[in-house]
Amino acid sequence: MPSSLQLSFPTFAFKPSRESSRRRNYHIQIFCSSPLSGTQGGHEEPEERSCSCRVEGQPYVVLVERYSNGTAKRYVLGNDLQVQTFVEQHAAEANGSKASTPTQPKLSWLPDIVKDFILPAGFPGSVSDDYLEYMLLQFPTNVTAWICHTLVTSSLLKAVGIGSFSGTTAAASAAAIRWVSKDGIGSVGRLFIGGRFGNIFDDDPKQWRMYADFIGSAGSIFDLSTQLYPAYFLPLASFGNLAKAVARGLKDPSFRVIQNHFAISGNLGEVAAKEEVWEVAAQLIGLALGILVLDTPGIVTSYSMLEFTWLSMRLLHLWLRYQSLSVLTFNTINFKRARLLVKSHVLHSIILEYTECNRKENILSWERFIKPCSTFDIPLVEMLGVERSSTKVKMLLGLYAQEEYVLFVNQDREEIEFFVSFKVRATSLSVLRSIWQCYWLNEHRGGSDNVFDQLKQSLVELDQRFDNFLEQLEGAGWDVNQINLKVPRKLVIEEVVPTEFTQ
Repeated sequence: MPSSLQLSFPTFAFKPSRESSRRRNYHIQIFCSSPLSGTQGGHEEPEERSCSCRVEGQPYVVLVERYSNGTAKRYVLGNDLQVQTFVEQHAAEANGSKASTPTQPKLSWLPDIVKDFILPAGFPGSVSDDYLEYMLLQFPTNVTAWICHTLVTSSLLKAVGIGSFSGTTAAASAAAIRWVSKDGIGSVGRLFIGGRFGNIFDDDPKQWRMYADFIGSAGSIFDLSTQLYPAYFLPLASFGNLAKAVARGLKDPSFRVIQNHFAISGNLGEVAAKEEVWEVAAQLIGLALGILVLDTPGIVTSYSMLEFTWLSMRLLHLWLRYQSLSVLTFNTINFKRARLLVKSHVLHSIILEYTECNRKENILSWERFIKPCSTFDIPLVEMLGVERSSTKVKMLLGLYAQEEYVLFVNQDREEIEFFVSFKVRATSLSVLRSIWQCYWLNEHRGGSDNVFDQLKQSLVELDQRFDNFLEQLEGAGWDVNQINLKVPRKLVIEEVVPTEFTQ
C-alpha cells in the first residue's frame, strides 16, 4: 500500500500508519539523501544532510528497510524516475506495548543494549512466563554462593600452611584475594560469551564444542608458564583462567544442545545424569594416572619433560574430541548441512542421507567462508550499486513479489557473491529457498549476461523444483520441522508496492 508523504521544508515528515501507532509512539526525525548517496561498507546509515531535494508530483513509497536499532529507511519513487531514500530516526516512548507485558516493567529501566545482553532473543515471547522471576531470584542466590567460596578459599590456604608460620592470617587472606581475583578475571570470559554469542550454539554445536577445546588448550599454556615465571603468577594465571572460562562458555551450551539431541524420549534429565557418571569416572581415572605421571622422577625434575608430556596428552585429547564429535548424526538442518543438501539437489537432483551428510560436514570450517559466498542484511542501495533507477528497483521488487526475501548478484568481484535481505514475514524456509537459489545461480551463472534474466530463470527453477527438494528431504530422514536457519533481523524489508509495480 502506498504511504502518504507530507512535505514541509526544510525537513520531511512521514505519517506513521495506524498499526505502528498502536504499537508504540515515535518521535521521528527525517533526513533526505540524494539518489546517488549510499552506505559505505557494513550497515552504516547514510550521513545526515541538509534536505534541499524536492519530490515532484505524488511520490510512491515502494520499500521500507527497518533496522534493529529502530531506524527505518524509506525508498521513494517520484515522477523523475529516480530513487530517493529517507531515513527515519525513531525514539520509542516508554509507554509502548512492551510495558503492557506483565514481566516487562521490572526491567523497563534497563537500556535495550543491556536487555539484549542478559535476556534471550525474542524475550519475553521466546521463554516461559516464569523465566524472569526465576532469574531475578537466581542472581542473588549465586552471589551468596561466591561469597562463601571466597571465605572457604581463605580457610583452605591456611590449612595447607600459608600464613601459619608467620603467626598471622594476613598472608592467607592476601593469597586468597589473589586466588579469587584470578578466578574473577577468568569469569569475565564466560560473561562475554554468554551475553554476546548466546545465539550461535543451536546452529552448530559440534563446531563450538571443538573450538572450546582449542581455546582451553591455549589457556593451559598460560598455566604451565607460571612455573617459569612465578613472579607473574597472577597475570599468567588470570589469562589462563580467562581463556578456559571462554572455553567453558562455549562448551556448556554446546553440550546441552548435544544432550538434547540424545534425549529422543524426552529424558533429558536422565541423559544429563548418566553423562555425569561417565565424566566423573573418567575424571577419577585421569587423576590417578596423572598422579602416577607426577611420581615419575624424570618428569618432576625436568620442566621440558613435563611440557612434552602435556603436549602429547593434549594433542591426543584434541584428536579424540574430534573423533567423538564426528560420529554425531543430526537430522536437523543447519547452514552447513543445508549447503551440502542444496548442492547435491541442484547438481544431481538427489538428497544426501542425514548420516552421509553429517560425515561430509566439516566441523572446523566457518559457514561464512564456504563458497558461494552469501551476505545477509544488505540494504537495497548496496545491492544495486550506483545505478538506482526506478526501473531496476521495480524490476527487482517485482521478481520477488512472491518470495519473502530479495536476492541480488554482485558481479563486480572475481568470486561471485550473493546479497540477500529478508522481508518481515520471512521464516527458516525462506532462508532455505534463498540458499537453493544461490546455488542454482552459481552453477548456471554463464547462461546470460543480463543479471535480471538470470534471477528470473533461477526463480522459475526454484518454483518448479523446491517442492521436490522438500519431499526428498523428508524421504531421506531429515526433520523438515527442525530447520535451524535463523532469519537475520538486523535489517528487515517491508514492502509498500503499488499494484502497477508487480509483474
